[in-house]
Amino acid sequence: MHLHDLIPPVPPCLEDEGNLKDMEGTLRYLSWLSREQIDTVIVEWLETIHKQFVEPDFSDFLRDVVSALRQRTRSSPKILDLAHSLRTAFLEHGTGMLKSQIKYAYYGYAAQRRFTRTTLEDQAKLTDLRYPVEWYPHTRALQRQIHLHVGPTNSGKTYHALKSLEQAQSGIYAGPLRLLAHEVYTRLNARGKPCHLITGDERQYVENMDAQMSSCTVEMVPTNYIVDVAVIDEIQMIGHNERGWAWTQAVLGLQAKELHLCGEERTVPLIRELAAAMGDNLEVHHYQRLSPLKTMSSSLGSQLKGLRKGDCVVAFSKERIHQMKRVIESSTEKRVAIVYGSLPPEIRAQQAELFNDPDNDYDILVASDAIGMGLNLSIKRIIFANTMKFNGENDVPIEASQIKQIAGRAGRYRTAAQAAQDQHPSQSNESSNQENKSQRAPVSSAQNLGLVTTFHRQHLPMVQRAMEDQAEPIMSAGIFPPDDVLVRFAAYFPPSTPLSYILLRLHEVSLLHPRFHLCVLKDHIKIADTIEPVEKLTINDRILFCASPASMTDEAMNPVVRAFAECVGNGTGGGIMDLSVLNLRLLENRMVVANKEYLGKLEFLHKCLILYLWLSYRFAGVFNTQAMAFYVKKIVEERIQEALAQVPMNKTSMHKHWRPTAERDNQVGKSGIQESTPLDGLVDDEKPLRQEDSLSSEEGTPGPTDIAQADEDTPRRILGNLDGDIHSDILDILPRQESLGKEVIP
Repeated sequence: MHLHDLIPPVPPCLEDEGNLKDMEGTLRYLSWLSREQIDTVIVEWLETIHKQFVEPDFSDFLRDVVSALRQRTRSSPKILDLAHSLRTAFLEHGTGMLKSQIKYAYYGYAAQRRFTRTTLEDQAKLTDLRYPVEWYPHTRALQRQIHLHVGPTNSGKTYHALKSLEQAQSGIYAGPLRLLAHEVYTRLNARGKPCHLITGDERQYVENMDAQMSSCTVEMVPTNYIVDVAVIDEIQMIGHNERGWAWTQAVLGLQAKELHLCGEERTVPLIRELAAAMGDNLEVHHYQRLSPLKTMSSSLGSQLKGLRKGDCVVAFSKERIHQMKRVIESSTEKRVAIVYGSLPPEIRAQQAELFNDPDNDYDILVASDAIGMGLNLSIKRIIFANTMKFNGENDVPIEASQIKQIAGRAGRYRTAAQAAQDQHPSQSNESSNQENKSQRAPVSSAQNLGLVTTFHRQHLPMVQRAMEDQAEPIMSAGIFPPDDVLVRFAAYFPPSTPLSYILLRLHEVSLLHPRFHLCVLKDHIKIADTIEPVEKLTINDRILFCASPASMTDEAMNPVVRAFAECVGNGTGGGIMDLSVLNLRLLENRMVVANKEYLGKLEFLHKCLILYLWLSYRFAGVFNTQAMAFYVKKIVEERIQEALAQVPMNKTSMHKHWRPTAERDNQVGKSGIQESTPLDGLVDDEKPLRQEDSLSSEEGTPGPTDIAQADEDTPRRILGNLDGDIHSDILDILPRQESLGKEVIP
């Protein structure tokens, strides 16, 4: 049987898709085949790639794999497992994943044949990660007092922890976001406590030689010196599948005489276990909200006239956020501020200021779950536009804990906080390892009431259940193998072995305690493969690049990362004017272009500059134009802020999420919901988001071919023409409600 005989008929609508009789073109049409037929296809594919592998042992390996696919019962368990993984990879991802599976499996096959029994035993000892508590011997020599502050959003738990930090002689604050680190940095310096700011892409050191305070992002926490007090914010992130390792590192490693952890109630069991394992004393403080929070009994029913000043509409797609901004502004004559994850932190803070200012006309906020932490917002009511979110692969319901985190932003935090400053509940000092009684906040006035609801009636029960349910406790803390373990593990393999395989292999063979879990390799593998062809990079260089803040979900980032890596390999060429992959031509025109494509390119350029600045602190001799990069970054942020005020949506994008009103009438006509309103097509999560609509897909960023090649004089023209402030009139581009309704309602 030949591969071409297995290809089903091509649907007529796909006849123009190209030659579907090549191996790649058949993949999406083979799911109907039997396992025997699939194995035959894979075997033929393996034979076609034989010449791509030049290692002498590959023929033996290939023979074993083919034998497993043809005669399954006569092969070893490992080869049988590989055969199963090949079938799965082939059906789900095509030959690209097949190639990766074969490559990594072969490296393991070849390595196992070369390793002696003693070597394998040494590797097993090295990959025993069951006791990360022992990774910090200097910290274990201290007898720390841990204070765990738990409670809902806006309960004052972080306030109490920061008061202890302000009263100390030396200390560290560790937060999940640069915004929070900058806020504490500003607060401490304003109160006469000299404080440094330390984040991955920015360092600000105060001139005061006596400064003993630092405000950091949690990944940058120093664990090599002793301080009086340390505060770790959002401690529930310790269970995060991607970033949890940073919180675990801070909890286990910070040399603080007094350690304050702030977060959700569900962290208590895990922190108790960790404190006992570390031999530290633990005291738990419980808090209640400073202002009441109530879930409304009815939804808004998609009525824009129901929106009022202080409302925050929550959506989970950048496309929908921009659409809602336009619809709301054109229909209500209210200005709308927007916040979502791919916006630079500085822009998010500026948009929050616009929304919080009672003296301007920015009455409404449309945001993603990025408002869950890091921003002080005077939100009176949270309105969920949908209850599904794209997780990178599928559309899934929002977790109850996430709904609570977002909903908790409702209620006027600032007023409540001021009330708390005047009257704090007394705290009893019970013995260590004993919980204090719940600390009751003063009762807030009715004007501080926070409300939570949805646009559509069918979404409200899910939100109501989430607000009432108790979140499951966090049972394990994330960890990541230390760099020295990774370097030593890599030394067991030939120099030509890809780092991506070494990372996967280390994760595969690591031994863990049930109290801990290995954080996933989100972008590490893609970065490692992207820079694999770059010569003259040491293993430490490659590990450092894998830890960089490069979002590889955007294909346009691949050439940028590789160009930066080549600069490190060559030891030169890292000046910002020398890097043609940076689209600095985008800034030549002083006039801001009012469209979402331009905004997306600005956001992408900002990410590239953040990566450049991050690398400039690790490879200062290569990326040596840091000051200029900060200046260009500031210009980009100004352009983004202007673009947000002007960006329109074209008719095509406005129609993307609209559903026929007849279909909607049949479903919700009897529920009392209005039959057709300007938001009908934007707030219904019954229609799943496509990948290109999700916030995770970074829509609007340019592809590799969109990165303009900047000529030698472009940066000089940009920097020479933008010395003054940038001003532009706000364009009156929004249509009236009547015309908008006619355009978008079928």
